[in-house]
Amino acid sequence: MSKLVNKGIVKAAGFMNMKNRINYFKVAPDALEKVMGLEKYVKKLLINKDLAELIKLRVSQINGCSYCINMHTKAAKKLKVSKEQLDHLKSWNETGIYSSKEKVALQLAENITLISEKGVSDKLYNQVREHYNEKEYVDLVIIINQINMWNRLAISMGNQSSE
Repeated sequence: MSKLVNKGIVKAAGFMNMKNRINYFKVAPDALEKVMGLEKYVKKLLINKDLAELIKLRVSQINGCSYCINMHTKAAKKLKVSKEQLDHLKSWNETGIYSSKEKVALQLAENITLISEKGVSDKLYNQVREHYNEKEYVDLVIIINQINMWNRLAISMGNQSSE
């Protein structure tokens, strides 16, 4: 398998026996190469890694993606995100354990994930911009959209959490 990984994760994943409806890495390698390219970009962002994982986890909770919830909970624990933050993520706006900078990013994540219901108002945009510069705002939007894409792919392909 290590020889396959050296050739690229998409090619390697095409040979894996995935427990879902379709091995989308094998069926659409060109598309997944692009998705993985964006994933590499997201991993290099200067946005706080703990916050990025909290965003990915919260979006996955909203979308009901058990596969991604499991993955991002493990990733957050590995980063040493506090148990308190993980336990209260669904009610982040009702607790004082998140900073105003974290709260506004989580609000943006919820609004983008539920964009047809909530949208992104000028008020929210301005609140986000009080804490994040233009590049950081764009990067937050990319993180949020990337996890929404993964959630939708995983759910539609029947990916199941191993736990």
